[in-house]
Amino acid sequence: MQWTEVSVITSSEAVEAVANILMEHGASGVSIEDAADFAKLKPGKYGPHGEIVDPADLSHISKGAIISAYYPDNQSITDQVVQITTQVQGLVHFGLHPAPAEVTVNDVADENWKTAWEKYYHPVHVTRYLTVVPSWEDYSPKSVEEKIIRLDPGMAFGTGTHPTTQLSLQALEIIMKGHESVLDVGTGSGVLSIAAKLLGATEVKALDVDNVAVASAKKNMGLNPVAKDITVVANNLLTGIHEQVDIVVANILAEIIIPLVAQAFKNLKPGGYFLTSGIIKDKFETIKVSLQENGFVITEILNMKDWYAIIAQKPKGED
Repeated sequence: MQWTEVSVITSSEAVEAVANILMEHGASGVSIEDAADFAKLKPGKYGPHGEIVDPADLSHISKGAIISAYYPDNQSITDQVVQITTQVQGLVHFGLHPAPAEVTVNDVADENWKTAWEKYYHPVHVTRYLTVVPSWEDYSPKSVEEKIIRLDPGMAFGTGTHPTTQLSLQALEIIMKGHESVLDVGTGSGVLSIAAKLLGATEVKALDVDNVAVASAKKNMGLNPVAKDITVVANNLLTGIHEQVDIVVANILAEIIIPLVAQAFKNLKPGGYFLTSGIIKDKFETIKVSLQENGFVITEILNMKDWYAIIAQKPKGED
C-alpha cells in the first residue's frame, strides 16, 4: 500500500499540538523527530542491523522538530493541507510558537512509515520510578522500584518525551499514595492512565474526544498487563460524567483546560486533586486564576522549559 506523508516543520514546544492537528485530520500514524529528544539519546542499537551506534554519528536535525503523519492512499489528504497549515500557524493564538510551520507532502511506501520513528524512540526515564519503553524494545527494569510503561507511538502522541507529559507523570508520582480513583481527560496514548495504575490506582477511566486516540490508548493498555481493567471511552472532556474520583488529570492545551476546570471540581471528592499540564508560559496565569476562581487551592507548580503543570486540590470541606 502507498501512503501519503504530511510533514510539519515546527518548534519543539509545539510538537504535541501539531501532532493533535494531524491526528484530527485522520492520520493513521505519526512520527516525531525532535532535536530536544535526540539530545537525550545515549549509544544504543540504532544501526540498520541492530549494531551499537553513537547518536552523534547519526544524521539528525539540530533544532526544532518535524512531525510526520501518514494517510492511506484512498484518503484525500492533499485537499486538507491548506487547512492543516492554517491550523498550525494558528497555534500562536494558543500561546505556542510553531514557526517555521512549514507543511510538505510526499508519497511513502508501506514498509517505510511503520519504522520511520523507531530509530528516534528509545527507553526514557521520565521520573524517579517511571520509564517509558517502546513496544519493540527488549528492556528490563534496572531496580525493583522502576516501573515500565510500554507504548507503541505509531498511532498517537504522548510518549513521555515531551515536557508536558513528563510534568504530568511527575505530578502523579508526587500525589499518589495508592488505591486512588482517576479520570484521565484527553488520554491520547493512554500513558498517564497506565502510569496511574502502576502507581497504585484501583480504578482508572480514560477519556478522549478523538476516536483514533481512543483506539490507540486501548492498544497501549493491551501492552501493559496492569492496565487491562482501564476503561477507555470517547467523550468530550467530562461532559455527562457524574462520578466523583480522587484525581482528575489532564494534559491538554490551556484553552481546553479552561472549560474543564469547573467540571473537574464537580467530579472530585473533597480533598481530591486536579493535575493540569500542557500549559505554555504565556497561559500560566490564566489557568492559575481560573483554578482559584473555581474553588481550587494550588498546592504545587511544576515547570520544564516553557511548560507548566499545576497540582490543585479541592478543599476537604467542599462537596
